[in-house]
Amino acid sequence: MSGHSKWATIKRKKGKLDAERGRTFTKLIKEITVAARQGGGDVEGNPRLRTAVATAKGANMPADNIKKAIQKGTGELPGVSYEEMTYEGYGPAGVAVFIQAMTDNKNRTVSEIRHIFTRFNGNLGENGCVSWMFDRRGIITVPSNVADEDSMMEIALDAGAVDMTNEGDIYEIITPFNDLEKVRAAIEKKSIPISSAEATLVPQNFVKLDEKHAETMLKLLETLEEHDDVQKVFANFDIDEKVMARLVG
Repeated sequence: MSGHSKWATIKRKKGKLDAERGRTFTKLIKEITVAARQGGGDVEGNPRLRTAVATAKGANMPADNIKKAIQKGTGELPGVSYEEMTYEGYGPAGVAVFIQAMTDNKNRTVSEIRHIFTRFNGNLGENGCVSWMFDRRGIITVPSNVADEDSMMEIALDAGAVDMTNEGDIYEIITPFNDLEKVRAAIEKKSIPISSAEATLVPQNFVKLDEKHAETMLKLLETLEEHDDVQKVFANFDIDEKVMARLVG
């Protein structure tokens, strides 16, 4: 299970997803706003915006919120101007951590991100120090109760996906980065609901963590994701299922 999958599974088991709904909306609004600012407000003509809007709808964001975020991006409504930043570093046991952020104050954000790494036995590195360890991919999640695994696998692979895993309550479908929209459209054409569809980073290799390092790693990820400027966090860790069960409780 990838670091992305592992972390998502842990959050679901800890029951944190509902509690994070407001924070998720804030991050999605930033993404929609920046996508509209860079590529225009036409959802069909702007692939990044189309993906952001699809993810927002999957998170049950009200249509009015989506519309206002687009209008802030196009300048029809006043809004804060965000700058996209990436940060790279190492967590406990040398786990590679890659962060995507949007900020209106670069100096503040980098200082706070560095402090978080230090708190949890990690360190913020230079740009490029870990990005080479990840491949750009698309990731689509589908509720597992909408189709049996074999049928879902066939649909996904026929559409161009490279892999699919059953994570219990969801199917996680990995696509080539440039084929994310094509695979999403093919799944929707089969009238299968999609929970989320987004660009992601998939680790090329993984660092297996013992319980002590795993606990610290999860605290680092959780604290980073709670930061207002952080959009997404990727890491190349792996945790044994028994260890995860003890940590999650």
